[in-house]
Amino acid sequence: MPNEAAIASAALSAPVAQDTPPLRRVLGRMDLVLLFVVAVFNLNVVPSIAANGGVTVWLWIISLLLFFWPQGIAVIELAHRYPGEGGVYLWAKEVFGDFHGFLSGWCYWTNNMMYVPTVMLYFVGVSVFALGSGHEGLAESKKFALTASLLLLIVLVVLNIVGLGVGKWINNLGAMGTGIAAAVLVGLGIVVWLRFGTSVTWADFRIPPNPKFVLNSFGVICFGLVGLELASVMGDEIENPQKTLPGAVAWGGALSGMLYIGATMTLLIAVSKDEINVLQGVVQAVGHMAGRVGVAWIVAPFAFMLSLSIAGIASAWLGGSARIPFVAGLDSYMPSWMGKVHPRYRTPYAALIAHAAVSMVLVVLNFGGWWIWNKMIALASVGYILRAFGFVVSNLVVSETGVQETFQKLLSLAVVLQLVPFLYMFGALLKLACSHPFVKGVYGQTTLVLSGVSGLVTTILGIALAFFPAQQVTSVLSYEVWMFGGTLFFIGLAAFFFFIYGRRKTARKLAEAVSPV
Repeated sequence: MPNEAAIASAALSAPVAQDTPPLRRVLGRMDLVLLFVVAVFNLNVVPSIAANGGVTVWLWIISLLLFFWPQGIAVIELAHRYPGEGGVYLWAKEVFGDFHGFLSGWCYWTNNMMYVPTVMLYFVGVSVFALGSGHEGLAESKKFALTASLLLLIVLVVLNIVGLGVGKWINNLGAMGTGIAAAVLVGLGIVVWLRFGTSVTWADFRIPPNPKFVLNSFGVICFGLVGLELASVMGDEIENPQKTLPGAVAWGGALSGMLYIGATMTLLIAVSKDEINVLQGVVQAVGHMAGRVGVAWIVAPFAFMLSLSIAGIASAWLGGSARIPFVAGLDSYMPSWMGKVHPRYRTPYAALIAHAAVSMVLVVLNFGGWWIWNKMIALASVGYILRAFGFVVSNLVVSETGVQETFQKLLSLAVVLQLVPFLYMFGALLKLACSHPFVKGVYGQTTLVLSGVSGLVTTILGIALAFFPAQQVTSVLSYEVWMFGGTLFFIGLAAFFFFIYGRRKTARKLAEAVSPV
């Protein structure tokens, strides 16, 4: 009688070998450097960090040394040992087992399902400034904002389905827009500083007497520094990855780190920390500085460059994170149609469409508010847990709490979900370093241990501190309910797909494999 485990393995792998065409390797070194810049450096998170004052500059430096640098080492080492599509999903699976791989990929994907709609709304809010003075009010029009968000999402999905050979140019243009927008921001800051000086003093860089509001920033900073792992999620689409990836990680990481510190310092110089708006801080700062030096005309082209940056960010994370359900579909933990590859373009089109569909729903919910969400919950038949979670979302996302408070709550939950895969990533370094006998990959045993310990401790600290409310949060109780409830909900959903859906699907495949023809 044939071994059941071998039959199950064959049943799961057969569709991949027979029906799935290979993906195209179209990402070169410069493509990866630009991808890292657009994925890692996000001007939109800088205002929420700078709003906590000059002490955040020290947090940036600490995070770059203890989290970002080890992250680069982990990405290079694990991509070398486990090349292929899936990235954080594949690495956790190979080192810790199937469930841990799925949970790592699941948290990475679900975080981005919430993140991409937020980027869509950022695009709308910034792009109206590119139309010139007098059009800013369009951002308040729900019809315009909804239409523009959905159109951008559709365009990005189509380009990514056609292939990374085409879609990568949106990422590349986004990186160029990011660089130009950051250069304008920092350049104006230097001009203002030289002409008028600054009210920022060394006292602003000291730890405040009540540091509890600053604690949340550390988790957000770690969240802002993720992205070096994104290219490895598309490992089968990189040209000569073992040679190309290390240099691209080094250059992309260095550029992103410098841009983050420069942008934070510029906001502190240009706008008082008490006046920084976490949603409009970047455009606010440029408009303020441009007016002072007599170049107010620069706001429109700056907004255009920033719009390109945001579109590139959306494309990079949409295209990259969609590879997670693609691989999970091949592994039978999610519907098998998620693992389909387009016969002509050889891209995971089904996973891309599924990701975009969920993002579209979240965009619509953002504009529909109470009525749409409650109708969906009323029609859902998934029990009291979803109803309870829906009630929490309704109250925290579309209630009358401030927009900035809502943004902070969404951002903090995204921080927790995004950092879970990094627990596995740094844990994998430690496990590999402590294996007997140790087999060297790219780095030696000491480097892996130091990087693993530093990254793991920093990641745990970042997750824990994300549960401390930021200063924009007015209700600590609702914040904690949102954070703990949301985290448990998404982890519970991952357990459902793996232990219930995945096992039933595997059992069906096993039965088909052993049944006589």
